[in-house]
Amino acid sequence: QVQLVESGGGLVQPRGSLILSCTASGAVFWAYTVGWYRQSPEKQRELVATLSPIRTTYYADSVKGRFTISRDNNLNTAYLQMNSLNSEDTAVYYCTIERNSDKYWGQGIQVTISS
Repeated sequence: QVQLVESGGGLVQPRGSLILSCTASGAVFWAYTVGWYRQSPEKQRELVATLSPIRTTYYADSVKGRFTISRDNNLNTAYLQMNSLNSEDTAVYYCTIERNSDKYWGQGIQVTISS
């Protein structure tokens, strides 16, 4: 059974930074593309970033230059480094792992940007 557990969310001031982590179990982690999505009540779910097994990355335009996705296959963990945060980044963030037709989601973690 595949499980993804996110951590690192919380409240941060504008222009601050935060690192989200996502630890996987029950999957051959290195073989999956890892991703981060986010959703707020006012917006549709948005794909934020992905990182493939061969280190190909994708970033949404809204986070380019501010967010960095990374992974440590030895720890079965993916990360999302978020810098220069603003109120538009407030959302529930979800991590995913995907390979072929298999896709798994974490439970989500709240990130709130507020002074």
